Amino acid sequence: MRLLTIGAAVLSFASTTLCAENGNLTKPLASRLILPSTFKPPQSFKNVNLVHIINLEKNYPKEQINVVIENIASTPQDEYFIPFTSQQMATIGGLEVKDKKNLDGGLFEVRAVEFDPESDTQFYRVRLAQPLAPKAQVTLGITYSYLSALHPLPKHIGQQESQFLVYEFSAYCTSAYVTLKQKTEVKFPSGNVPEYTIVPGGEVEFPVKAGSKFTYGSFGEVPVGAVEPVKVRYEFTKPLIHVSRLERDIEVSHWGGNVAFEERYTLHNLAANLTNQFSRVQWAAQQYYNPASTAIKELKFPLKVGSLDPYFTDVIGNVSTSRFRSNKREASLEIKPRYPVFGGWNYPFRVGWNADLKKFLRKLSTGQGYVLNVPFLEGPKQSEGMEYEHIELRVILPEGAKNVKYSTAVPLVSEKISLHRTFMDTTGRTALTLKAINIVDDFRDRELIVTYDYPLLAGLRKPLVIFVTFFGLFAAAWAIGSINVGIRGKK
Repeated sequence: MRLLTIGAAVLSFASTTLCAENGNLTKPLASRLILPSTFKPPQSFKNVNLVHIINLEKNYPKEQINVVIENIASTPQDEYFIPFTSQQMATIGGLEVKDKKNLDGGLFEVRAVEFDPESDTQFYRVRLAQPLAPKAQVTLGITYSYLSALHPLPKHIGQQESQFLVYEFSAYCTSAYVTLKQKTEVKFPSGNVPEYTIVPGGEVEFPVKAGSKFTYGSFGEVPVGAVEPVKVRYEFTKPLIHVSRLERDIEVSHWGGNVAFEERYTLHNLAANLTNQFSRVQWAAQQYYNPASTAIKELKFPLKVGSLDPYFTDVIGNVSTSRFRSNKREASLEIKPRYPVFGGWNYPFRVGWNADLKKFLRKLSTGQGYVLNVPFLEGPKQSEGMEYEHIELRVILPEGAKNVKYSTAVPLVSEKISLHRTFMDTTGRTALTLKAINIVDDFRDRELIVTYDYPLLAGLRKPLVIFVTFFGLFAAAWAIGSINVGIRGKK
């Protein structure tokens, strides 16, 4: 026991002699803009032509607005405002704006505007790359998605019945500016749309049907903030996969030449609940002809080439119902839950794998800097789509890494640098934590680039500490063993 106590004291001393340096981080890519409570968007623009496209082919609505805007002010303008309701602001995700005719120009800066918390109308402010001259025009491409916006009707169905979803929107694309001409296109997964709102349009009624696409419009001049409510109900016999929380860890090891990935999911199926108890007999019989179902049967993870050593566990333990394929062209992990996940059911689980560090890390030609290039999100790739409410990504760098910076095209809400302590660490490893909300699977494989400095002394820190620790233990043991503790009588 005394030897263990001495060893612990030596290790504690070695740990306190080494300190970590705080790295400097870039700021998050998303923040709110505070404006006076009396704010109203200035009428500096008009929408010359607007096309609103609503895609309902996945388990979340994805909307795209292509609009030609014109500066009607007497001075150059570079601020364009997009209105949303308070409910939409809480569930909107992945809002991006770019110049449709200059795809290489990158994305415009987008910020949420906070001016009156009690107002039902909130805004996003778009900052154009360059001020638009008077009477000049530019074509904006605006894309975004809504989470948890589709609702099954009826809410309960049989195990083998079809599912129908309801979505509500406006035939007029709500805008902070006057719109001269516009139309709204709705794309459904199939032509089975039993219920939809009819909008009068003079000599014709809308929508105009063309297979699985409905078109409302075109409409003439529409004033600011005009709304024409529309409700559609359509068939979608697939699961509504919702991840309330995803924790993704990326651990870099220079000594091992390895990068370890682990993802922890809290997964829910928001599809219609079962009217009766689940029947294992019916489920087994269905597998012979594989009909459409609202249950989650399996999840497919396309991984980077060279991935290896995958694992799949849940709250019970290891799950053996998985399949991993890896070759020179692809790597794929297919997992099956312990049970089919029907509407209203949950399934928390974790997956992980390793990869060769050389495929993700590059050392700069000068200095002690490194560049790490990894996907921000690699989750399952499902035909029905997936949505993520909260994502926490943690990049665990080697102990002693400093001057950490990052870059990503994924909109973030926060960032933090901290220390992550694991086995045989002294002060702890540098950890970069990034958080995002309301992200959909369209953001899969978007890059996260992390740069950091890793001095040679930092790389030698752990073996030196281990050497000093064991040397101290053996020296202490030798010293204690040399002490004569025998009892002798006086002569």
